[in-house]
Amino acid sequence: MSNANTKSAERKPHFRTLSGLPVEQVYTEADLPADLESSIGYPGEFPFTRGIYPTMYRGRLWTMRQYAGFGTAVESNQRYRYLLSKGQAGLSVAFDLPTQIGLDSDHPLALGEVGKVGVAIDSLEDMETLFDGIPLEKVSTSMTINATAATLLCLYVAVAKKQGANLAKISGTVQNDVLKEYIARGTYIYPVRPAMRIVTDIFAWCRDHLPKWNTISISGYHIREAGSTAIQEVAFTLADGIAYVQAALDAGLSVDAFAPQLSFFFNAHNDLLEEVAKYRAARRLWAKIMRDRFQAKDQRSLLLRFHAQTAGSSLTAQQPENNIVRVAIQALAAVLGGCQSLHTNSMDEALALPTEDAALIALRTQQIVAHETGVTSTIDPVAGSYAIERLTDEIETGATEYIAKIDAMGGMLRAIESGFVQGEIQKAAYEFQRAVESKEQVVVGVNEFVAQEEREIPTLRIEPEVERNQIARLQALRDKRDASKTKAALSELQRRAGTSENLLPAILAAVESYATVGEISDALRGVFGEYQESVVI
Repeated sequence: MSNANTKSAERKPHFRTLSGLPVEQVYTEADLPADLESSIGYPGEFPFTRGIYPTMYRGRLWTMRQYAGFGTAVESNQRYRYLLSKGQAGLSVAFDLPTQIGLDSDHPLALGEVGKVGVAIDSLEDMETLFDGIPLEKVSTSMTINATAATLLCLYVAVAKKQGANLAKISGTVQNDVLKEYIARGTYIYPVRPAMRIVTDIFAWCRDHLPKWNTISISGYHIREAGSTAIQEVAFTLADGIAYVQAALDAGLSVDAFAPQLSFFFNAHNDLLEEVAKYRAARRLWAKIMRDRFQAKDQRSLLLRFHAQTAGSSLTAQQPENNIVRVAIQALAAVLGGCQSLHTNSMDEALALPTEDAALIALRTQQIVAHETGVTSTIDPVAGSYAIERLTDEIETGATEYIAKIDAMGGMLRAIESGFVQGEIQKAAYEFQRAVESKEQVVVGVNEFVAQEEREIPTLRIEPEVERNQIARLQALRDKRDASKTKAALSELQRRAGTSENLLPAILAAVESYATVGEISDALRGVFGEYQESVVI
């Protein structure tokens, strides 16, 4: 059959991936690299296209890490214990908006936001409650926190010390990726350069005190949630990674001293083939960057270890049960792409924070992929697929071109300050929305296959008294703590902020004196100032 004849029978004039890459009618051996074996290598060997470990899931499964946190520390602690009892292997903490931007629960700007999108943490007292009955030596914890990452990490360490834990055994990740806040998310506090100083202070302090801790999770997730393409997600995430590595080198750290503790965080979206290719491309490109640009010698410095989360932006409030199917496909993409840990969204998250039942379905989705599908029995089962390898190459090439553009601008900090990165994401988001509105991109239940009557599902409600109770506890804490000790600790933090000394020892002393997240942030605001966003139109 001729190509012309087959074209006339096709459903639409152009086929593209979810993020706009053209999809060919058929892929053949001609689409494979000339030397496939050297391009993709073997699992656990450079360039790590096929996975960063020799045995991958045949050795151990990914960490099943459900993102959870709401209301008060008491309620969140109950959810953590519930999920751990159902087979979850690690915790992932969601913090409320005031905690993320360094405001205490009784700050006027926190009104109406306390405990809404995550758990409210004001002090060491809250953090002790959050992890009550959970031995921190035995559980891996990821904390999604950025501008106040150093403070929340110190709170976690303070709880571990109170438990008598050996800090050398404490494992987990603090997101600590402040650059993507300026690009896509907005929960920044300080100007870019002092914020970067805090990031590298965390690198240096953890190297000496928390050797098993991942000091950053360089996040493409929120870049994709803001509307980027898959190529942009890889490019801007790795460009952020380059900026962090360079900042650490400029601060006097050697690359192999901190690079093994870097980790990444990617989105798992709907386009199955593109997503699988995206992870493989990112892994290969990062290995080349670390070897060739930064001359890393330790093989662990070349490994792109990544957590994936299914795409919150793909969830629909209409026909929310459809989200179970979306999440299952996205989880499969992350596993076929070789993730090290995974969070699956709950079907109700377009409406509210997840209920206990919805969170359990999301966890069971991961367990079914792990134990019933067979995809974990062999490593990188998609390798050699004409379509997958072509997409992998295209994503790597596109991301490399973006990184070259950013280098020409003087690096990621200048690209962010000029608004280039934000503008590129905005254009991509606009193009996708146009495709949805024209029905070129079908969203089931939204612009096609619409239900005449929507069926309601149970949702989680955060009651107003949560905020009142949290404020009352905070005020009681301020009344009973040793005020002079707290004041002295905050003064020492401000003094250090005006020098080049590492901030973490002073932050740890402050949290142990029961200084609050807001007070610590204000001490640093007094020295660093606050970031003012440039408008990009």
